[in-house]
Amino acid sequence: MAVRPYWKGGYLKLSLVTCPVEMMPATSESEKVRFHTLNRQTQNRVVSRYVDSVTGKEVREEDEAKGYERGEGDYILLDDDDLENVALDSTRTIDIEMFSPRESIGWIWLDTPYYLTPPSDPVGEEAFAVIREAMKAENRVGISRLVLSRRERAVMLEPRGKGIVLWTLRYGDEVRDEDLYFARIGNEKAGSDALPLIEKFIKKQTRDWSPPDLVHDPVQERLLDIIADKKKSLKKPVKAKSKKAETEPATGNVT
Repeated sequence: MAVRPYWKGGYLKLSLVTCPVEMMPATSESEKVRFHTLNRQTQNRVVSRYVDSVTGKEVREEDEAKGYERGEGDYILLDDDDLENVALDSTRTIDIEMFSPRESIGWIWLDTPYYLTPPSDPVGEEAFAVIREAMKAENRVGISRLVLSRRERAVMLEPRGKGIVLWTLRYGDEVRDEDLYFARIGNEKAGSDALPLIEKFIKKQTRDWSPPDLVHDPVQERLLDIIADKKKSLKKPVKAKSKKAETEPATGNVT
């Protein structure tokens, strides 16, 4: 089932070629079993509210503000205008700046995948196809920047089928140097007797990757079974009326 665009109203640009694009998440967690927090006594949902950390009073949404802490308990307030002023060109345009061989970008830099597509428009689709096919022909991926959630991210664009997969890339300070962990591993050689046996086992167990082999989650399946069993044995509770419902006058004809 198609999903709503996560990012739309933007453009993909390569040199003199520009086209409108939309971006949709390539992965989903919607099939996971999700729980609500309830009041055990009433079985009503529990809601969260912001409260002042000093006075303990509830804070209205219109009174909430963003602040940068420059010292303990000392904040610099930022309003919406301040945040808008940092907007960059990459907020609405994915301008491909450079190209790289796909294999030169290590897996550890890949963060979140999205599907990039043009809206239903012949002119836009033609420009999109030019960019996609040019990258395919050169066997290259594009590197650009894009602002998401008020943070500029480096992104990689990879042609795939009729579309393009856009990967957000991790920041440099998010990737830890492997030598910090692997350097302490000793220089022991693999045992000469065991190695051929394990190599033989690996060859025997090697086959093409098939997503259906691992896409099911047995924990989620067991949770669904438990929920189904409880649903059969429990009667639906009669919900108590909320205070709002109790105070509202009944509607109907007056005779």
